[in-house]
Amino acid sequence: MAETDYYKVLGVAKSASGEEIKKAYRKLAMKYHPDKNKGDKAAEEKFKQLSEAYAVLSDKEKRQQYDQFGANGFKQRFSEEDIFRGFDFSDIFKDFGFGGGRFSSGAKGARRFSFSQGAPFGGGFQDQSGMKGEDLVYELGLQLKEVVTGVQKTITLQQGGRVEKVSVTIPKGMITGKKLRLAGKGNPSQFGGPPGDLYIKAKVLKDALYDTDGYDLIISRKVKLTEAVLGTSVSIPTLEGKELNLKIPAGTTHKTKMRLPGQGLPKMKEGGYGDLYVQILVSLPKKLTKEQRELIEKLAAAGL
Repeated sequence: MAETDYYKVLGVAKSASGEEIKKAYRKLAMKYHPDKNKGDKAAEEKFKQLSEAYAVLSDKEKRQQYDQFGANGFKQRFSEEDIFRGFDFSDIFKDFGFGGGRFSSGAKGARRFSFSQGAPFGGGFQDQSGMKGEDLVYELGLQLKEVVTGVQKTITLQQGGRVEKVSVTIPKGMITGKKLRLAGKGNPSQFGGPPGDLYIKAKVLKDALYDTDGYDLIISRKVKLTEAVLGTSVSIPTLEGKELNLKIPAGTTHKTKMRLPGQGLPKMKEGGYGDLYVQILVSLPKKLTKEQRELIEKLAAAGL
């Protein structure tokens, strides 16, 4: 990954004085300030890069560390919060006539700023002190039987080298896409605020017997041609281990779906159950015996 050259970002030489660095930043910051480039994401990103470069190179200690270790080595030692800690924008922006008290990051460093849309010129930063940490989403695979009964799961989270095991109670009916929120189990805040939340997102795993459509189950059953014509009965297994007897009426066509109400998956919040659909597949023989062919020919002659 290419290193960010802060000197190139500001367009100054490595031997540039503090005043030259400040002058270069002032000129470029005025050009790319987000309040002068409304809706221009490229300008906003450029302004952020300029501000980061100036925050490092205008600080004697940070500049020395940057020169010694390079950009990648520097960022291994300094987080984004560290870079802006103690950095005061007010001196620069007062020179622009913006007013500067709102831009100070403060000596204790637990503050950060981002760009806000629609702010008046010079007010394009928002204080993010106390901002909540980032939310996390954990996709959890569930067997169909676990969706039917509910289950206790233990998941492992890895954050910044720290491993944490979290026990999660999965309620009945947690189908694909449904989420559970675990407050405070997300990423920690970089700005002194509360941690984010952890969302457990369910994904129903493929089953050997059933397909799913929301809370509905779908199962296929093959019948012979004569059974489809004359009618028959088939046994249908349920997820609870029961066997249901389903009557196939005479004249049932290929891929007909028959509904068994209330035999699907439990509904997570609204209560009740989905349905179980049985798809009837009429099996046709690939080869006929001599006797079978004669019988079929007789049926054809009879107009069937």
